[in-house]
Amino acid sequence: MNRNWIYTLVIVVAFAAGSYGLFFAMRGEPLVEGIFYGNGHIEGIEVRVTAEVTGRVLENQMVEGQRKDKGQLLLRLDADELNIQEAGAQAEKKALIAQLRGLRAQVESWRHHKKTATAELVWLKKLHSKRSASQAQLDRGENEQREASAQLESRLAQVDALAAQIEVIEHRVELIRNQLGKTRIIAPIAGTILIKGTEGGEVVAPGQVIAVMVDLSRMELKVYLPEADIGKIKLGDPARIRVDAFADQLFDGRVERVDAFAQFTPRAVHMPDERVRMV
Repeated sequence: MNRNWIYTLVIVVAFAAGSYGLFFAMRGEPLVEGIFYGNGHIEGIEVRVTAEVTGRVLENQMVEGQRKDKGQLLLRLDADELNIQEAGAQAEKKALIAQLRGLRAQVESWRHHKKTATAELVWLKKLHSKRSASQAQLDRGENEQREASAQLESRLAQVDALAAQIEVIEHRVELIRNQLGKTRIIAPIAGTILIKGTEGGEVVAPGQVIAVMVDLSRMELKVYLPEADIGKIKLGDPARIRVDAFADQLFDGRVERVDAFAQFTPRAVHMPDERVRMV
């Protein structure tokens, strides 16, 4: 009976010693004083690419996980309606320009009439002062000069109105061309297609997200630290980052931003001091 008790005691002591040794072997290196530890989630800078005009997708060159350079084509939309609008505006502009040429010719003609009528009126006034021209002749000369002036002013006003209409059409053509340019949706950044939001043949509307791109060349890690340690962190402080996929490799980083307000610790984040709930 005593021998069995001794065997049991030896086994318990051996198990305790083994557990204690295993704990020291697996606990890792102790935390270095002056260094703050925390974990979080690594994220890239995401950009949502949206459509600016309505159109049917004719060409889709997006593949999820594919890298695109800045300015590279992502989508091409149907531009037939916009092309028709531009052709109509150009035809209207051409007709107005032809009218403007005719009006300008009339302006030159009435300017000549006014000059002639003015000279004749001056001559009639001299004759009338010498009683060599009647009052009726003088009145007729004044009426011709007044008519020529009125016709000239009318044609000049019409020229200004037509020129304004042509300017409006030119702005409309510029707007249509701007919209035509937006039927080719290009990559706003150099990055990877994270989400492809549309397929060929679909009709997209302004504001609709057609893709989400992420810049993997500049990653951000949001680290949660106990509230008491925030005041010890400064912008530009160095950081060393370890990820699960490369556990034996450290990546260099730096502190770029410190949140102005505390947050509750997310459930997925574990800190050395689990009692702290504000970070």
